[in-house]
Amino acid sequence: MTLGWILWFATLLPQPAADSLCLGTTVYLEARNQSVLGQQAVAEVALRRQDSGLWGDSMCEVVTAHKQFAPGIVSPRMRLSNSRAWVHSLKLAVESERNWALPPGRREELVPGASHFLAHNLASPNWRNAPQVAVIDDHTFLRVQNLSPRT
Repeated sequence: MTLGWILWFATLLPQPAADSLCLGTTVYLEARNQSVLGQQAVAEVALRRQDSGLWGDSMCEVVTAHKQFAPGIVSPRMRLSNSRAWVHSLKLAVESERNWALPPGRREELVPGASHFLAHNLASPNWRNAPQVAVIDDHTFLRVQNLSPRT
């Protein structure tokens, strides 16, 4: 199945299923070859961004925002061919959403305050020198912006 098909299908789904599909797709594209901890951290950044409202109201809007996450960067013709990793990414997305739905003091935050991440072998953005929150596997998580949940 292709990325374009998945994103189109997400437009047909009700919430919260569409958001789970978009978050799972992002975890797959950004971190399918990383540890569970690294995948959870990627999901956390996307969830924190959704809470802020700066990149959109839905997870699908957040992850497809221009040049922010892989779903908004890679070709819509890209095939998601590793079905085992795909299923794992979807499950992890749902678990991450459940964790994030907890009150802030009760949720587990792996990369507290991280608003961005980068894979050193793929990117060298102008914000790469922002304060580091954590390095997990091949990703560095950074606090480029102080994101607050919208009120």
